[in-house]
Amino acid sequence: MVQWCWICFSNHIAELPNWALGTDMDHPVSQFSSIKKHACLQERRGSNVSLTLDVSSLGNVEPILSVSTPREITLHFLRTSSQVLSKEKLQERAKNLKALEEEFSRIPPNYVNSEELDIPGRASKDRYKTILPNPQTRVCLSRAESQDDSSYINANYIRGYAEQERAFIATQGPMLNTVIDFWQMVWQERAPIIVMITKLKEGKEKCVHYWPEGEGTYGHFKIHEQNTKECLEYTIRDLTIQVEGEERQVKHFLYSTWPDHQTPESAKPLLRLMAEVEERRQEATSQGPVIVHCSAGIGRTGCFIATSIGCQELKTKGQVDIMGIVCKLRLDRGGMIQTSEQYQFLHHTLSLYSSELTVQGSP
Repeated sequence: MVQWCWICFSNHIAELPNWALGTDMDHPVSQFSSIKKHACLQERRGSNVSLTLDVSSLGNVEPILSVSTPREITLHFLRTSSQVLSKEKLQERAKNLKALEEEFSRIPPNYVNSEELDIPGRASKDRYKTILPNPQTRVCLSRAESQDDSSYINANYIRGYAEQERAFIATQGPMLNTVIDFWQMVWQERAPIIVMITKLKEGKEKCVHYWPEGEGTYGHFKIHEQNTKECLEYTIRDLTIQVEGEERQVKHFLYSTWPDHQTPESAKPLLRLMAEVEERRQEATSQGPVIVHCSAGIGRTGCFIATSIGCQELKTKGQVDIMGIVCKLRLDRGGMIQTSEQYQFLHHTLSLYSSELTVQGSP
């Protein structure tokens, strides 16, 4: 005889995240809701009572259920979820803030557990202890050049439009003890552009001043500020990085008017910034990734990267899959697009861009 305890099964289901226990029939785990109710009912009737099965009949029945782990469910959702919007549907969707809030709440954040990153000295290089890089896509520094002989930096490679590998790097705002690591990453990845979307301080420190006013030396790297251009919403700096006689050019964009955990009053400055970054990227001699950071490297950073990808989709296809974009971003770096307000703002921004395309006569 075989005994199978409903309590174990019930506890397993109870461990599923809140988003995984919704009643939406399109949700990949909605099938578990009624099963969980039955399991709880069995507990109320006597948690120490087991179900006894006749072994002789086991060969003639199908398995009752194969339960996926919460991690497997998260990855399945992020890999398969999609909602393609035409320009017309996008305009309607952007106005329905309640529906967008509910949609956002169903997307698993995919945050990384610290146990997944068993790296000596790592904790001292994380600005926020709960915002960690996904292990599969994290940037590893060259041990020969990086500070403290460590390969760790809180940064992830991010896929771009049409699954372009390593189109972006999303990272946290440099700290005092990670500035050299940051410039090592810029040099190692041959990054032509840095996009900074935060002030240095917003109540408390959000990022250290990691570039020089004029000239500065950071470990092996000599940085020279050649030119500064003040635009209405952001500042552009032309920087030269020199290592042992070799020089490279880097454009540094500082967009500091976007408040932390909030959204800008207007989407137009973000679209102008995105357009100029893309133009400069096309002109750059290096095809390395565009490095984007705010403070934690997931909220405003995620919005900028998602906007860039979404605009390319709209321009090329005349439609956009915003949910799919956010899901893929979170596969590469957990927590990208941090709040429902940012998710709503992303829809608003891309809706505005689609209207501009329509005026221009684009598909």
